[in-house]
Amino acid sequence: MAKLWHKAVDLDGEIEQYTVGNDYVLDMELVEADVLGSVAHAKMLAAIGILTEEEFGRLKEALKEVLGLWNRGDFCIEPSQEDVHTAVEAFLTDKLGELGKKIHTGRSRNDQVLVDTRLYVRDRLLDVRHEVALLADTLARFAEKWREVPMPGRTHTQRAMPSSVGLWAGAFAESLADDLVLLGTAAELNDQCPLGSAASYGVGLPIDRQMTADLLGFAKVQNNVLYANNSRGKMEAIALFACTEVMHDLAKLANDLIFFSIPEMGYFGLPEEYCPGSSIMPQKKNPGPLELIRAKSAAVEADLFRVLHITRALPSGYNRDFQETKEPLMQGLKVTESSLKVARLIFENLTVNEETLLKSFTPELYAADEALEMAARGVPFRDAYKQVGLNLDKLADRDPRENILSKTHLGAPGNLGLAALRQRLSENIEQIKAAGSRIDDAKKSLLQ
Repeated sequence: MAKLWHKAVDLDGEIEQYTVGNDYVLDMELVEADVLGSVAHAKMLAAIGILTEEEFGRLKEALKEVLGLWNRGDFCIEPSQEDVHTAVEAFLTDKLGELGKKIHTGRSRNDQVLVDTRLYVRDRLLDVRHEVALLADTLARFAEKWREVPMPGRTHTQRAMPSSVGLWAGAFAESLADDLVLLGTAAELNDQCPLGSAASYGVGLPIDRQMTADLLGFAKVQNNVLYANNSRGKMEAIALFACTEVMHDLAKLANDLIFFSIPEMGYFGLPEEYCPGSSIMPQKKNPGPLELIRAKSAAVEADLFRVLHITRALPSGYNRDFQETKEPLMQGLKVTESSLKVARLIFENLTVNEETLLKSFTPELYAADEALEMAARGVPFRDAYKQVGLNLDKLADRDPRENILSKTHLGAPGNLGLAALRQRLSENIEQIKAAGSRIDDAKKSLLQ
């Protein structure tokens, strides 16, 4: 089948290879989305009299056949077809003849790729949100289990004040809980149906955009048809920004674990089954997955900036530049999800070396506590600070566990607020499950 845009002149081979790029490979991940969008579009065309019900039924069955072939690994997109849209339409035309050529009525490749991408991002963001919630809950449970185990707190990487394993792990759990809010906002903005915007300017047919949005399970129609195309890249960047924040948290967490697990520290023991060895040094147990999380956080951030820079200052309407946003979007979402899974696996099997942690406490860690106690007795804090600072060698040792548990104001080591955090995470997990069920119900209803 000719390309959807083909006219009388064949495109130069070198130009064709350059413009197609690897879209035909990337689009294999959009087959389900393209089928769903096509079924919804065809049903709407039948509702407004462009197709008969019999024609719609035949198109729907052929589209379901495409989905079945894809699920079995038997559907492919040829480089000559450029993208999933051409491949699917070619299948319909080969199977149904003239009827297959009717499927494109009232739409453009522009709104096809937009709706495919929105559906893809909707699914992938749901997966990322689920993994974030699971990791945050794992960290919260870890914090609860080890909440009374003291751990030196650090500033500037140097030992600073008494802290706890619970405070450390709980800090990451709370940060990931905030990331869920950011991801939820990204998901909400993405949840707008662009189908019907066509090439940015609508079509001269009485199409029902609300109907296709409802059939696909979108929360709303993206109203302005020009904005629908102008928002390509914007929605991708919003999703990638949320993923970048998640990856920043994972990078900090990974860096802490690498540092705290070196033999000279020994606060934690990494699970050996997750630590690759060395090709020359038999004793090595390397934190390779954590190092890769740290590196991949930069890769996801690069994906974000790639999208931002591709789409900055483009003129209104569709521009071919948008094609280059697909790969970084897919990469960023995949890397974030896989990194979350790896981090959770490690934490579920992380060893806490309580004895080593207790031995790491020395009197100078209590210097700030000493100054604050003097201030509580009436000594001006600045004088107390100076007096303690000049007599650090006279500081007495203390019971680190007693010290951390005595700090009971909200959010301190002795009052971590983990019950409220766990409740917040539980509510998030339920919301994510409900969103997943809504999406699954829309897919089943559309294809049944």
